[in-house]
Amino acid sequence: MLKKERHDYVMRQVNLHNRVLTSDLVQLLNVSEDTIRRDLQEMSDDNLLYKVHGGALSKSYHSSFDNSIVYAKEAKMSIAKKTIPLIKDGMVILTGGGTTIIEMVKQLPEYLQATFFTISPLVAIELAKYPKVEVILIGGIFSKNSQITYGGHVISQLSEINADLCLLGTSALHPKDGITDTDWEINQLKKTMLNSSKRSAVLCISEKLNISLRLKVAALENINFLITELDTEDDRLEEYKVKGLEIL
Repeated sequence: MLKKERHDYVMRQVNLHNRVLTSDLVQLLNVSEDTIRRDLQEMSDDNLLYKVHGGALSKSYHSSFDNSIVYAKEAKMSIAKKTIPLIKDGMVILTGGGTTIIEMVKQLPEYLQATFFTISPLVAIELAKYPKVEVILIGGIFSKNSQITYGGHVISQLSEINADLCLLGTSALHPKDGITDTDWEINQLKKTMLNSSKRSAVLCISEKLNISLRLKVAALENINFLITELDTEDDRLEEYKVKGLEIL
């Protein structure tokens, strides 16, 4: 595989999953660890991503207030608009982090009256712009990679919430494997968030459909709504419909 092809592949993985691990790229691309490290350093020097110990991070994920570099922005805006009708005055809502969730927050009605619990400081800042929204940021250890709080204290606080709706972004969604990810700590958070909510919605751009990563978060049966930018009759959604998901 040519270097440009490797770089293109790495950028796609970073954009889809917000981060990549060197060890995974070595296996997927069948090249040496030194080759991947050089590739990541070159891409970092070109300002395409953030190189960190053990892998790389997306620039758009870490610059959520810079609209110019948000990956798949139009798709995420479409998802955001589809999500808004689920949110009603008086609701208690639990959210994760990520650029899709932030786009959703930007679409909220100006005078929405609701309570939002979130593990994302970036989401909390956007929510604070709404005069009638109560914002509760759940504190804990801050993940520089995922830009959210995590740890046992966060899980303990989440488990005490009884939310009306949980809104989650995801790195991958598969009709058989459900929601999956690569980070153990984040997985535990998402599991607790789902268990602490009466209903749940996954906000997912279509490029993340039919992908399965190494760690399971939840089966599709634990999700009520799947929200993508696709038309609800798109063939790519058929396998998810038969699992009982309401497609928006």
